[in-house]
Amino acid sequence: MTAPTAPQRRSLAATVLGTQKERLAESQPPRLVRIAVYVLFFLLGIAVSVCGSFVQALWPPVGVLLALAASVATFYAGLRITGTRLGAAMPAAGWFLAMLLMMVPRPEGDNVLWSNATSLAWLFAGSVLGVICATLPTRGSWFPGAPNPPR
Repeated sequence: MTAPTAPQRRSLAATVLGTQKERLAESQPPRLVRIAVYVLFFLLGIAVSVCGSFVQALWPPVGVLLALAASVATFYAGLRITGTRLGAAMPAAGWFLAMLLMMVPRPEGDNVLWSNATSLAWLFAGSVLGVICATLPTRGSWFPGAPNPPR
């Protein structure tokens, strides 16, 4: 008689993010829905960038971690909802566009982002996290409707 086997324990990352096999098995939303979601996530990336720029300055260093968590959640949600890398790249593009506008000094001499450690960490780490999310394996290609290369 064999002893009953205990269910295999999944790592925290596999529980939260799912395995690659599970992610690739998910179905993609229809093309028009994906395009609408791309626009929505681009605007959400702008909003997260603007809000995060103020939060990171308001509560250093915890504010930077909070703003980065919101950013990576937005990038990864775009990837998972659309199933394409473009889904993560669109909020990252909106995030970076807003960051560029936040770095430009106002005519009155005011700045939103200063050249201090928390602002630079916010800019650098957010950019790296956006690139990481945009290069994770997905079930779709970069562009809506473009076929994947054979695997």
